[in-house]
Amino acid sequence: MSTWGDRHRRLLARIILALAVTLLVDLVGAVLVWNFEHGVKRGDIHGFGDAAFFSTVQLLTVSSQIRNPLTVGGRIVDVCLEIWALFVVTAIAGSFAAFFNSADP
Repeated sequence: MSTWGDRHRRLLARIILALAVTLLVDLVGAVLVWNFEHGVKRGDIHGFGDAAFFSTVQLLTVSSQIRNPLTVGGRIVDVCLEIWALFVVTAIAGSFAAFFNSADP
């Protein structure tokens, strides 16, 4: 267990790739949420920071204290962020399963 092997490098590469692409998805999601939701009456997105917070929280927990998006475009972005989060969580879980399974003789 103390040696750094090829399977360790594969796991690390998968985690880094998932993190990097998720950060990009987070940024794109924040820009889109800002574009669709800023200035909407009764909305909770008042600045880009609110949009970034919403996007990040959707990716981390698939929920938010901010009201659900009020525009159709914002709702579509919200659903896409949630689907991405579920996809990445299951992909990373599968990567860990493959990592530990490959260690068994």
